[in-house]
Amino acid sequence: MPPRALEPAGVALVDKPSGPSSFAVVAHIRRMTGARTGHAGTLDPFASGLLLLLSGRATRLAPWLVGLDKRYLTEIDLTARTSTGDPEGEVTARSAAPSEPALAERLERLRGDVELPIPAASAVKIGGERAYRLARRGIEVEMPVRRSTVRSLDLIAYTGERVTLDLLVSSGTYVRAIAEALGGHCVALRRTEVGPFSVADAVSPEAFAPERLLSAEAVLERLEARGVPRP
Repeated sequence: MPPRALEPAGVALVDKPSGPSSFAVVAHIRRMTGARTGHAGTLDPFASGLLLLLSGRATRLAPWLVGLDKRYLTEIDLTARTSTGDPEGEVTARSAAPSEPALAERLERLRGDVELPIPAASAVKIGGERAYRLARRGIEVEMPVRRSTVRSLDLIAYTGERVTLDLLVSSGTYVRAIAEALGGHCVALRRTEVGPFSVADAVSPEAFAPERLLSAEAVLERLEARGVPRP
């Protein structure tokens, strides 16, 4: 297979809809540009929101983008846990939703530096095999714990069964793990920011055009404004 083109080069801000995989969106953008295309972090199929896709020569910027903080808006059902921590899994346990004071206590324990088990339905390798593949076969394993930083965790709404949260977290944080720590599962998840980049500036995969690519220089300027040193 011939190598992918290095032009057009730049970073695409794409608003992924709920449903398709991130890799399907990457493939769509690749077909539109004809260039080498990568990403700076994926989203689960059920999730929506901001993807940073790197085109052509801009794929070299990946190391400076994958570690950026991320902001999410999520709705969590506090009355049920699922096998995947999201609506795609089977319900494994049901419980009464916490009172507002009890919920406030749980949220407070999740602010700052936290250690949470990685969800079983994740791409982390356990004994050389992806965890989600083991989970699909019904193989239960002890998932490793990951240390994350929850920089902010704001309660937007609480219905008595479902809570809506706005979170700013360090890279690699599983919002599904936070939902499980609260006793429930994510029913909706939307990524609204990656570092200095906002979903408000993104377009749908169908509306993307190569001329919408941010130049490498523009991307580096935004990173510098956030204190990320220029490569």
